[in-house]
Amino acid sequence: MSQLFTGIKHRFRPWFVAWLTVMWILLMGELSWGNFAAGLGLGLAVVLLLPLPRIPNHGYRIHWGRLVLFIFSWLRDLAVASIKVSWLALRPAEPPRNAILNVPMRLSSEFVLYLATCAYNLQPGGSVTDINLADREWTIHVLDADNERAIEREIANVAKLERQMIEIFESRR
Repeated sequence: MSQLFTGIKHRFRPWFVAWLTVMWILLMGELSWGNFAAGLGLGLAVVLLLPLPRIPNHGYRIHWGRLVLFIFSWLRDLAVASIKVSWLALRPAEPPRNAILNVPMRLSSEFVLYLATCAYNLQPGGSVTDINLADREWTIHVLDADNERAIEREIANVAKLERQMIEIFESRR
C-alpha cells in the first residue's frame, strides 16, 4: 500500500495540473466554477492515471544568449518560409518537385534531437518523416527541390539548425 502512495507522490505534478486546468478553462471559453472543477478533475486524472516520464534535464547547460538569438532567427525564418510556401501554392505554375533526403545529425542527446525536430517541423516547406536514432540520421521531405542548389540549401539549413542546437545545449557539457 505504501508503494502505491509513493508512486502517486512521484507522479503528482501540481504545476502541470494547474496548466491543464487553465487550458481546459480556455478551451471551454468561460470561467466558471464548473469549468474549473472539470479542468482540475481532468488534470488530476491525466497526471495520476496517465503518467509521463520526467524530461531528462541532467547535464544540460543552456546558453541563454544563443537561445534568444535562435528564437529570433527562427521566427524570421518562419516568416520567410511562410511567404515562400504561400507563393509556391498560389503562383500560376506547376507544383515544385519535392525530394526525400537522408541527413546526418550530430546531436548526442535524444532530447536535443527532439527539440531540433520540433523546430524543423514547425517551419513550412519541409518536415522530418523519420528519425534513425541508431545512425543519428533524419529522413526529411523537402517541398521545393527543383534543382541541386535548392537541395544543397536545405541540407545547409539542417546543418545550421544542428549547429545552433549544439551551441545552445551541448557546447558546455
